[in-house]
Amino acid sequence: MTQTKAPEAAVLPLNRIIDGDCIAVMNSLPAESVDLIFADPPYNLQLRGALHRPDNSLVNAVNDHWDRFASFASYDRFTRDWLAAARRLLKPDGAIWVIGSYHNIFRVGTALQDQGFWLLNDVVWRKSNPMPNFRGKRLTNAHETLIWASRDESSRYTFNYEALKQLNDGVQMRSDWVIPLCTGAERLKDANGDKAHPTQKPEALLHRILVATTHPGDVVLDPFFGTGTTGAVAKMLGRSFIGIEREEAYRAVAAERLSRVRAHDRSALEITGSRRSEPRVPFGQVVERGMLRPGEVLTSPRGKTARVRADGTLVGPDMTGSIHQVGAAMEGAPSCNGWTYWHFRRDGQMVPIDLLRQQIRAEMAGDHTH
Repeated sequence: MTQTKAPEAAVLPLNRIIDGDCIAVMNSLPAESVDLIFADPPYNLQLRGALHRPDNSLVNAVNDHWDRFASFASYDRFTRDWLAAARRLLKPDGAIWVIGSYHNIFRVGTALQDQGFWLLNDVVWRKSNPMPNFRGKRLTNAHETLIWASRDESSRYTFNYEALKQLNDGVQMRSDWVIPLCTGAERLKDANGDKAHPTQKPEALLHRILVATTHPGDVVLDPFFGTGTTGAVAKMLGRSFIGIEREEAYRAVAAERLSRVRAHDRSALEITGSRRSEPRVPFGQVVERGMLRPGEVLTSPRGKTARVRADGTLVGPDMTGSIHQVGAAMEGAPSCNGWTYWHFRRDGQMVPIDLLRQQIRAEMAGDHTH
């Protein structure tokens, strides 16, 4: 993996680690050229003195120069400046993820809104193996917070809902993620055997973010690249990355790490698509094509029935309406997905009418390939 200086011309240095100040480098890149930004900025931990374990051994905490700011006002200026540079780089439908702790995330959230970003979710990353609270004067700090925001309120940001649901064993993904800290073989070490970076993020966290909010081929920028977790996961998942890192030691570790990463086979990068993105098929189309006939009886999972009418509506015991309206009325529910609620009988078996919709969609997809 090669390292490059900040580009002089307005070109996009894909799959490169750029040496330089993140704000200056971002301002040198073409506007509206990036699909997603993942940012792990300095947390401004405001540490006061060394921290020791009960056995008096020293805790390897974050006390590097890059995490020190003279005041909250200084940190806020820095935050506003890098967020402005980041927003300029995002495509109109782009989005950003920012991670932080209680020390800085509330200030970052305010700055995001002030800059014009539109907040979509905050996600709690709950660490299954947090560092204990050695002094015993506060709660164990067992989580960090991520903010996910689109560039604008009107942005049509990427969200692969069905893929996340499958990643979560078929259950809708929640906004609290239980993922362990980076440990073991994944934790990168320097020549002395110490942690190469004090806040290296686990690849599992970036895997979930990139699967959720990007597509293969998208450009992902990380302005605080560190040891390259974002780049490593992007490369594995067939995304392009741009990393910005001013610390030479981190760049060296990241470059060596990335040289060992192999991209997954293209077929393995396919994810479960969103049903909302599939072509809309009116139920009336099923009827007019003769896949179901007027007068045919549909049955609910609990044995309630309705008859198909020639215009694609249903007649139930107490009402007439769409497959969704009649289903909702029968269940006394505010809404109902009629495609999965109603079934018809074929060869002695009860089959969901959604099978007919999928058949039509498959035909439509086949037409688009010719």
